[in-house]
Amino acid sequence: MAGTSTERHKPVNVLVTGGAGFIGANLCRELVSRPSIGKVVALDDLSTGTAANLADTDVELVEGSILDRDLLEDVVAGADAVVHLAARPSVPRSLADPFASHEVNATGTVRVLEACRRRNTHLVAASSSSVYGSVTSLPKHEDLPTRPLSPYAASKLAAESYVLAYGSAFGLPALAFRFFNVYGPLQPAGHAYAAVVPSFIDAALRGEPLTVFGDGHQTRDFTYVGTVARVLADAVVRKVTCASPVNLAFGTRVSVLELAHHLAKTMELAIETRHEAPRRGDVRDSQADDGSLRGLFTELTAVPLEQGLTETVKWFRSLPAYA
Repeated sequence: MAGTSTERHKPVNVLVTGGAGFIGANLCRELVSRPSIGKVVALDDLSTGTAANLADTDVELVEGSILDRDLLEDVVAGADAVVHLAARPSVPRSLADPFASHEVNATGTVRVLEACRRRNTHLVAASSSSVYGSVTSLPKHEDLPTRPLSPYAASKLAAESYVLAYGSAFGLPALAFRFFNVYGPLQPAGHAYAAVVPSFIDAALRGEPLTVFGDGHQTRDFTYVGTVARVLADAVVRKVTCASPVNLAFGTRVSVLELAHHLAKTMELAIETRHEAPRRGDVRDSQADDGSLRGLFTELTAVPLEQGLTETVKWFRSLPAYA
């Protein structure tokens, strides 16, 4: 069962865990642009995020971990809503250290939930499309079984399950989104666990071949970070809740090789690809059923892939490393 409340007259103070990261910093910038939002606090241990992502904003950055119970108590106490994005990302990283992924993604989420439960604080949390795993049905709808293929996916499913269980058991106002291949400005490249869009753009700007794992015909539902930030902000302002997980993507299906073609056109560059062996734990095909999402956010418009890639390339080209 899903529900919303009317917009509150009092400004909403928001805590964003992982707020200095890629999605978190984009969300913080969206939040501070809204008159209905009061104070915005970003809690981040800066393991993958950076303080520079929040430069020139009115966001208060608190450096620390979601595993720190006392710190969580302090920062949640001042919030009307919490958007929980802090996580240890990446399937390959979880294969290298499964316990670390579990500790941050699962145990960390329970600690956030406990801090919210004490004050009945509205919680919006990030899960992942990776929870569908080996299920081959397309598009992926929320009633499908979940069969994770990696420790990362299992940890995100555990986190999502805890969020929904706290909603059911304790009446906590909560909403769990399943993210699908989010991309856009502020997404880092140049490291072993970088996502495909920034990795491709980085290689293209350096004049290097794009590394494709497997045959390149695997498909993804790419979602622009600006759209994700707007949905998350709307969920906070309207206090949206749902007893079931909700896909946050729009039913697009683009292969990795098609993505390379789109980037070549956007960047006006001749792009080469090189193929390497498929990666363990990667899902073959991903495409969202967006029916639940559109039922909750009826006026939502998604940024098309071509437009999103244009904005992302523009941001990359503004960085000193590519000058």
